[in-house]
Amino acid sequence: TMRKKELKTVITFETTTQAIGMESACKEYQIEGRLIPVPKEITAGCGMAWMTSLENEESVVQFMSEHEIIPQWVFQVEI
Repeated sequence: TMRKKELKTVITFETTTQAIGMESACKEYQIEGRLIPVPKEITAGCGMAWMTSLENEESVVQFMSEHEIIPQWVFQVEI
């Protein structure tokens, strides 16, 4: 059976290095989320994106700001 799609926050980056940097920082600070291939609905960046729940969007954006992690775009996508 197909799993129900949920609205998620998807953050894209211009480079793979930035995406991996985001993953490392999030693991270190135990921020919920994971790297995923950029969903086909979005054409952006390096092909990798960080996905987290909508509830976490505000805190993750704040976290990136505090740690000088520069996203390309922040989307809300049904995944």
